[in-house]
Amino acid sequence: MKENKNISAKALVPFLVFIFSYLLTGAILQSRGVEMAFYQVPAPVAAFLGIITAFILFKGSIDDKFDNLIAGCGDSNIIIMCLIYILAGAFSSLAKASGGVDSVVGLGLSFVPPRFLTAGVFLIACFISIATGSSVGTITALGPIALGLAESGGINIALMLGSLVGGSMFGDNLSVISDTTIAATRTQNCDMKDKFRMNAKIAFPSGLITFILLIIFARPESEPSHKLLAYNIIEIIPYLFVLIVALMGVNVFLVLTCGIFLSSLVLLSNNGFNLLEVAQCIWQGFTGMFEIFLLSMLIGGLSNMVAKEGGINWIISKIKKIAKGKRSGEIAIGLLVSIADLAVANNTVAIIISGPIAKEMCKDMKIDPRRSASLLDTYSCVFQGIIPYAAQVLIAASFTEGAVAPFEIIPYFWYQFILGIICTSSIFFPFTKAKDRWNFEYDMPESKAQHLGK
Repeated sequence: MKENKNISAKALVPFLVFIFSYLLTGAILQSRGVEMAFYQVPAPVAAFLGIITAFILFKGSIDDKFDNLIAGCGDSNIIIMCLIYILAGAFSSLAKASGGVDSVVGLGLSFVPPRFLTAGVFLIACFISIATGSSVGTITALGPIALGLAESGGINIALMLGSLVGGSMFGDNLSVISDTTIAATRTQNCDMKDKFRMNAKIAFPSGLITFILLIIFARPESEPSHKLLAYNIIEIIPYLFVLIVALMGVNVFLVLTCGIFLSSLVLLSNNGFNLLEVAQCIWQGFTGMFEIFLLSMLIGGLSNMVAKEGGINWIISKIKKIAKGKRSGEIAIGLLVSIADLAVANNTVAIIISGPIAKEMCKDMKIDPRRSASLLDTYSCVFQGIIPYAAQVLIAASFTEGAVAPFEIIPYFWYQFILGIICTSSIFFPFTKAKDRWNFEYDMPESKAQHLGK
């Protein structure tokens, strides 16, 4: 394949149209007091505006532009990513319907001493989010319970909610079925288990430090009496299966398919569902991933159009003037995805935008793609868990019915701050470095097939 030598700043205009239509609309609605302002305009619509701009701005025939768009939408990594999304959605839908999330909460609270409830909520949120791959789902499930515990024990509500959001971002960053993990590994063409191992060296120390600080500084003024919630170990088994088997390196399609089968069995045998209801639950999981599925395809197409016109080459040429090696290259990757997340308030979208640029930087600067995937995921989760207009923060604050504003929770995002510090430290002190060296010839078609879907 002939290497694309085009370099053009003008080619980035469609990307900027996408980002600013998303950002400015959210800012305007936010100023008018609209709830969840940054999520009122669906991201695929903003991406569509970017695509229209590309068709108007770029030279060439309509047919050539359309071919470039379709080639990007149909890229193997984009299709793999989309298929994983819908399988992950089906699994999460089934596991939630079977009562798995409620059982995890009940099991966790049954072992948490009342004087360590804030640390306990953080720990439970970590497990739920890493099992389900959803930070928003974790906050939604655990939020009312966390708020009740804070009020009954005289715990600072903002601190409790900050701990809840922190725990949810822990799993969002690490889970093998999280949107961010799927996007990061597929855009960088690496295995989930390898990215997990690199991320774990950053996330687990951050989580441990946060947990210890919460034990020391977040004890309630009085010991609340919390009800022991019912739980069923059988309902937790599908989560444990998917987590363990995925980390063993089994093909993710097989892992999620088996997880769907196990969750279906639980629903049929333990919850009284019939086959029709199970099928409908699977379909709900599929459709629940429609927005991110469509967005991934549209951004894939837009990215390919921008790349053909030289937009990505222009960014890389500018970065090369500043980034002279691996260390500065890793800093640049972290900055790229952080800025993207600040702009769109969605860590998965930020990774999808930054991923193609990061992948090219890996080739040019010999950065391990597993490391790049880890940086993309980690920095996007750090900022997604801090910015006051992110969905996670807005939902957490909404439980208080206006008593606590999103800005008031920011000082208590201890986990996110610690995660950011440790991740940045890992750039200057490379303690996450993999033992085996990455083969930079990996991205060739003949070797790509054997890694497909992992």
